[in-house]
Amino acid sequence: MEFLSYLITGISLGSIYAIIALGYTMVYGIAKMLNFAHGDVIMVGAYVSFYVTMFAGSNLLGEDPSALTTGAVALVSVLLAMVVCTVLGVVIEGLAYRPLRQAGSLAVLITAIGVSYFLQNAAQLLFGANQELHPVVSGQLTLFDGQLRISYVALLTITACVVIMLGLTAFTGKSKMGKAMRACSEDRGAAQLMGINVNATISMTFAIGSALAAIAGVLLCSYSPVLQPTTGSMPGIKAFTAAVFGGIGSIPGAFLGGLLLGVIEAMAQAYISTQLSNTILFAVLIVVLLVKPDGLLGKHVPEKV
Repeated sequence: MEFLSYLITGISLGSIYAIIALGYTMVYGIAKMLNFAHGDVIMVGAYVSFYVTMFAGSNLLGEDPSALTTGAVALVSVLLAMVVCTVLGVVIEGLAYRPLRQAGSLAVLITAIGVSYFLQNAAQLLFGANQELHPVVSGQLTLFDGQLRISYVALLTITACVVIMLGLTAFTGKSKMGKAMRACSEDRGAAQLMGINVNATISMTFAIGSALAAIAGVLLCSYSPVLQPTTGSMPGIKAFTAAVFGGIGSIPGAFLGGLLLGVIEAMAQAYISTQLSNTILFAVLIVVLLVKPDGLLGKHVPEKV
């Protein structure tokens, strides 16, 4: 039962990585850029959710809150976090990345790093020191006469990840905007000649990716006992690793890469060493990329000359 418990923990942690990786892979697949500020958008979403829950809890819930009222506050905090992060993602794209649309990849990369540090320092000035977290979703499901315990947070995280992945797959495959995104991903110039508004399409991509980052930030708060301005940095790097692992630009690849990364990390912490888990994680990535340079589900795209 221990192995099954570690496996479920890894899948739930990997689900958070997968949600973050979906934002990375959408932006890269369509805008062909790496938004390294994505992890800090996660942090902003976590802070918004935390403060909404804290203030609403102190003003509305009282001494003996009902489960219904608590759930409503949690839902409102998630929705507000999504709204704030969506607006933030669109603003970042419009102010920092759109003027560099024709610039080299190095300029865009340096700008992304600059935006990341700006958000971290702004959060330090606004929110100050570490905040202790008290997750709204608590409790656990007990199976096999108490031998296996699964937290409701883990079940919620896995369910949210699957629903988001299926929803994104349907959106990009069936909707008009999704088809425009796929067209921009294939050939941005040809898409523009066909009447597609490339700027609006890329802005929508950032909006969706940032909304996903807000959801990931809220879920991450349930696993991390402390919220700080650098909260999104390491999960962001791991999620980027997951996107590369699965094949960056592929939605199923980001999903698969996130789950595998979470399972590898959980198993490494349980059976090898908690201190070496990150080392093992990136070592596995290196080995996979040596065998499959485009990732597990990535497609090799020949360079156009």
